[in-house]
Amino acid sequence: MVPPAKDYAFTLAKLAESYISETFKVDTGMALPLIREAIRIDGKNKDIYLIAGDIYNLKNDGSNAIKNYNLAQEYDPKSPTAAMKIGSIYVKARNLEAAIPKFQEALELNVNYAPAYRELGALYSSARRYDLSKENFKKYLELTQGNIPAQIKYVISLFYAGEYDEVIKNVDEIFQKDKSKAYLNRLAGYSCYEKKDADYNKALGYMETLFKTVNPDLINKKDYLYYAKILLRKNQNYPKLLAEQTRQQNQLDREKTRLANATAADKPKLKPLVDTLTSRKVKIDAQISRADVEVNKAFESYNKALSYDSPDKPDLVLLNEMANNYYSYGRYELAAKTLSKLITLGRNETKDLMQLARWYYTGEKYKSVDSVCNEILKKDPSILDAYLFTARSSSRMEPDPKQGLAKAKFETLIEKAGVDSVKNHREMMEAFTYLGYHYMMNDNTSKATEYYNRMISLDQNNKEYKIRGLNGIAQLQTRAATNEKTIEGRLPWLAKAQETYNRVLAIDPANESAKASLKWVQDFEKQVRAGINPNELKGTIKDASGQPVVNASIRVKDTAAETYSNAKGEFKFEIPQASEAILISAKGFKTKEIPVQRPLKAMIITLEQ
Repeated sequence: MVPPAKDYAFTLAKLAESYISETFKVDTGMALPLIREAIRIDGKNKDIYLIAGDIYNLKNDGSNAIKNYNLAQEYDPKSPTAAMKIGSIYVKARNLEAAIPKFQEALELNVNYAPAYRELGALYSSARRYDLSKENFKKYLELTQGNIPAQIKYVISLFYAGEYDEVIKNVDEIFQKDKSKAYLNRLAGYSCYEKKDADYNKALGYMETLFKTVNPDLINKKDYLYYAKILLRKNQNYPKLLAEQTRQQNQLDREKTRLANATAADKPKLKPLVDTLTSRKVKIDAQISRADVEVNKAFESYNKALSYDSPDKPDLVLLNEMANNYYSYGRYELAAKTLSKLITLGRNETKDLMQLARWYYTGEKYKSVDSVCNEILKKDPSILDAYLFTARSSSRMEPDPKQGLAKAKFETLIEKAGVDSVKNHREMMEAFTYLGYHYMMNDNTSKATEYYNRMISLDQNNKEYKIRGLNGIAQLQTRAATNEKTIEGRLPWLAKAQETYNRVLAIDPANESAKASLKWVQDFEKQVRAGINPNELKGTIKDASGQPVVNASIRVKDTAAETYSNAKGEFKFEIPQASEAILISAKGFKTKEIPVQRPLKAMIITLEQ
C-alpha cells in the first residue's frame, strides 16, 4: 500500500480507535502503537490527537490525555470538543472547579454545543447544585429535541432542584412517547407527594403503577417509604374520624337512652333524631372502614422498607417514624412495641421510657405502664411523671375504688410533688381527687374532707380548685345524708350540702352544675321529708340477642366509682350525686357512654360487639 501519508495516518488512528470502542473489549495495548505511528506520520491532525486523548484517558493517564486534547485544540482552535473532553477528565478526577471553566470554554467556542450542556448538567447534579443542573439539562434537551435519555436526565435534575410540577409534566410527556420507562412513575409519585399543593391521589396512582409494571427486584426501600407516607397523608384526617366516631356514638347512646325512657307521647318526637344519628354513625363507620384498608397498607409498606435493613442494625430513623405514626393512627400497642424496640437498641433515656409509659397508658396496658415506670424510677427517682403514671395505672386496674390499690402510690405522688406544690399543682390535685373519693367510698368522712380541704387551699387564686374541693365536700355531705337512717339524721347533712353549694355559687354565680346540684339537694330534702332515698342506680346489661352480659364494668365517668354486673347481667350501686354519665364496658363489646338522668330509674342497657 502506498496511500497518501495523511490518509494512511488517519486510517491507523481509526484502527486504534476500534480497539477502544467496545466497552467490554478495550485493548489499549493494541491501540497505542497504532496511534503513535499515526501521530508520527501526521502530527497536525486534530482528530488523531482526540483519539489519542481518548486512549490515554481509558488508561487513566490523565496527563497524556490532556496533553493530546490540548494539541487537538491547538490545531483546531474553533472546535469545542477538546475543551469538553479535558473538562470530563477533571470531572473524573473529582476536580469540579477545574472542569467548569473547560466546559464554559467549549460553549464559548460553540454556544450550541450540546454535549457541554449535558456534562455541565451532570457535574452540577453531582455537586448538588440542582438549579444549575436543571438549567443546563434544559438547554441540552432543547438542542437534542426528541432525545428521551436527555429528557430523563432533565427530569432527574428537576426533581433534585425541587421543581416537582415540571417533573410530573415531563414524565407524562415521556410516557406519551415511550411507556417502557415505567420506573419514572417513582419520580412522578414522589413529586406529587413533595410539591406544595400535594396531590396524594395522583401520587398513589403513580406509585401503584410503579409496583405493577416494574420488576420487583428494581423496587427499592425509598419506594416503599414514599408509598407508606402517601397513604398516611391521604388519610391524614383518620384520627379526627376516630374522635368523631366516638363523639357520635356517645350522642347516639344518650339519645337512645332518652328514647327508651321517654313516655309513649314523647317517643315519636325523639325517634327521628335517633334515626338521623344512626345514619350518620353508619356513614362514619364506613369511612373509617375504607380508610383502615389504606392505613394498614401504609404500615405494611413501612415494614417492607424496614426489611431492607439488617435485623441487627435497623434504620432507627425509620423505626421512630413508624412508632410515631402507629400512635397517631390509633395503633397504640404497635406504637409501644416499636418504641420498646428502639429502647432496646440503645435509645433508653428516661424521656424515651416515659414516652413508652404514656403510650402503654393510652393503649390501656396498665401493667406495662407500672413496669416501665418502676424502671424509670430505678434510673432517676426524681421523675415526677413516673410516680403519676404508676398511680394512674393502679387506679385503673382496681375493680373497686374502696380497695385503694393506688392509695399508697398517690400518697407517694403527694410526697414527691409537695416539694414544689406550686409547680406541681396538677399532680397534687389528681392525687387529692383520688384519695378524697377513695375515703368517701369507704365512708371515712374526716379523711375525705381533709383531702377536699387541701384542694381548696392548694392555690388561693385558683377558683377551679376551690370549686372542685367544695363539690367534693358537698358530695360527702349528701352521701352522709343518704347513709343516715332517720329524717332527723339526714336533714342536718342536707343543710350543710346546700350551704356548701352556695359557697360554690358565691365564687362562680353562673356555675350551672352547682345550681343543678343545689336544686337536687333541695329536692332530696323534700323527698327525705317524704321518706324517699334517690341515690341508688340499678339496671341490667344485655347483648344484642337479649342475653345477660356477665361481669360488665359500670363506671361513673371521670371518677373511680365502679361496679360489675352479676350472672343475670344486673347491677346496683350508689353513685355520686353530681354524676353526669356512666361508662359500660365488657370484653368483646364496644364501650358505651350513657348520660345520668334524674330522678334515677332502672336501666336496660344493650351492648354491641
